[in-house]
Amino acid sequence: MDDYPLLNIFLSMMWFFLWILWVMLLFRVIADIFRDDTLNGWGKAGWTIFVIVLPLLGVLVYLVARGKEMGRREVATMVDRESRYYEAVERRVGRGTGQADELTRLADLKNHGDLTPEEYERAKAKVLAA
Repeated sequence: MDDYPLLNIFLSMMWFFLWILWVMLLFRVIADIFRDDTLNGWGKAGWTIFVIVLPLLGVLVYLVARGKEMGRREVATMVDRESRYYEAVERRVGRGTGQADELTRLADLKNHGDLTPEEYERAKAKVLAA
């Protein structure tokens, strides 16, 4: 342990984590190249070869040249996923149905033993108050 001082351990850890960070960024750039619908096949092939042959320079050039669009695509993907999630939740929960449908559904849940009488009364009061 005397041959490897504490500062060298910290520096080695820093370089290791920076390498891991760069590898993650490399995979993210490659994934973005293939997800981009605005690039044609030759553009995707060119960027992929550039990123693989000269990885450090390729990733940096890609981020400078297309970083803003990369972020916009990521945000658009997240917004799309979120909207699809909420649509699925609304379909499953049954939003948009009337009070009578909600009360029928609650009564079915109570009859099947999924709700206790107290839970049923609380849910019924909430539906009627809405």
